[in-house]
Amino acid sequence: MSGGVDSAAAAVLLLREGYDVEGATLLLEETAGAADAAKAAAALGIPHRTVELRDVFRREVMDVFAAEYRAGRTPNPCVLCNRAVKFGAMLRYALDNGFDGVATGHYARLTEKDGRTLLLAAPTDKDQSYMLYALSQEQLSRAVFPLGELTKEDARALAREAGLDAASKPESQDICFVPDGDYAAFLGRYAGEPFTPGDFVDGDGNVLGRHGGLARYTVGQRKGLGSFGRPMYVTALDAARNRVVLGPEGSQYSGGAIISSLNWIAFGAPLAPFSCTVKLRYRAKPAACTVEPLGDGRVLARFDEPQRAVTPGQSAVFYDGALVLGGGVIDRPAAP
Repeated sequence: MSGGVDSAAAAVLLLREGYDVEGATLLLEETAGAADAAKAAAALGIPHRTVELRDVFRREVMDVFAAEYRAGRTPNPCVLCNRAVKFGAMLRYALDNGFDGVATGHYARLTEKDGRTLLLAAPTDKDQSYMLYALSQEQLSRAVFPLGELTKEDARALAREAGLDAASKPESQDICFVPDGDYAAFLGRYAGEPFTPGDFVDGDGNVLGRHGGLARYTVGQRKGLGSFGRPMYVTALDAARNRVVLGPEGSQYSGGAIISSLNWIAFGAPLAPFSCTVKLRYRAKPAACTVEPLGDGRVLARFDEPQRAVTPGQSAVFYDGALVLGGGVIDRPAAP
């Protein structure tokens, strides 16, 4: 329980469905919600505990986040946290303490087929299955997502009916350990090494100007680059030479992507090409593609239509309708 409305509503539903429920708040970096979570648990008449996981959160999420940015990649820390912390260290803690699994306020659904636990997108615009693609079969089999069929307003109504203050709490938008959204400032503090200015260059290496540090840019970005006489977009981050590569209109689109660190949920690693859709960012619309195994643990996703801002470090998640097939991490854009 984070102290927010989603986890509070999830607890309400679990109690209605007859589960034996205990609230747990993870002590990570941002712990302001622990008191609110304890208050909600008390109002629902369930026990509440805090679980100290700051060390694992720093090691598995924050350290990786900083290292990826130093390497010129744009990571997704929520994916890391779900796999290593919420359904990693927290699930192990739950099982060690006599519980059967972990329930969260994620908007996603689960089902069983042929001995596998399958992950399905929620049928609303709050779907969070993208953030859960990296979970293993063991983790999914011990997960419960009570809000899978609900809207955000449904969740608020449940909390309101239960008399919980969380019903009126605003929705959080930023990464929990960067509440002000200033990634560059956070990375300078956390990594102890400020991101230094360097060159803007074109695709041929010609210097176009100066940038303010790699962490301030991401692939596909247009705003905040300065004036070049025509619209320019970030096409790559060259960490080795501290360069931001820019290109003109059209260069922000790619026909494919190389994807690694794959986790397949609906089946084992594919041996032949197949068609599906892919989401390249959390809020992106699914794009039709063909997935081709490369024989080295990676795949090439060929898009039916060029896609904008194929960003190294971000997740690519494959779907067949609502069914999450699996996903991985984008290595780089690729020609179709």
